[in-house]
Amino acid sequence: MHFDHAGIVTDDADTLAETYSELLDVPVAHRETFEGMAVVFLDTGDGYFELLEPLDDDAAVTRFLDENGPGIHHVALATDDIEAALRRADGMGVERIDEEPRPGAWGHEVAFLHPKDTGGILVEFVEH
Repeated sequence: MHFDHAGIVTDDADTLAETYSELLDVPVAHRETFEGMAVVFLDTGDGYFELLEPLDDDAAVTRFLDENGPGIHHVALATDDIEAALRRADGMGVERIDEEPRPGAWGHEVAFLHPKDTGGILVEFVEH
């Protein structure tokens, strides 16, 4: 496993992408609209910043933004075998948010672990 991305919730993905692109001298690698969110990936070289802007009230990050404001939402780790990673989490008694891997942004398979069992951090496994 290795670091894949940090998911950052914002109320303006385009403006934040411009800021990070200039500040960090990193390119935008991918843009899409996914499940009611504008999603922008910035390539930092060793991983990505994934910017998530809710576009409607049903978006997965709308409540997070309303309650917490902009900021880091999750940390994602890439794995070649998401099922094996989930079995290891199960064996350790780590609660899953996703019972099965599901489609994520950029065509990846993803599954989230509950922050109560991961030191208060929402952890995402991602298989490219």
